[in-house]
Amino acid sequence: MASDMIVNHQEKAHALLKADADKILRLIKVQMDNLTMPQCPLYEEVLDTQMFGLSREIDFAARLGLIEEGAGKEILDKLERELSTLHEASQRK
Repeated sequence: MASDMIVNHQEKAHALLKADADKILRLIKVQMDNLTMPQCPLYEEVLDTQMFGLSREIDFAARLGLIEEGAGKEILDKLERELSTLHEASQRK
């Protein structure tokens, strides 16, 4: 019973962290489409703040044993790749 609860918490933590990463991607996409270009200090500040916050969430979840460090790193790496692709696409417009 207890191990089922732990697995459920781990799955929930992973899903929440992925959802937060998706929110960051959507936020940056909206900002790039409507507000500012990637060279703008506001864009960089929002991106840095959001990425830092997500990395702290992942670190906290890893310290609690809710997510493996490697899985957390993969969430960040995937988001960085997606943001890079988005940035490159905006440069081609």
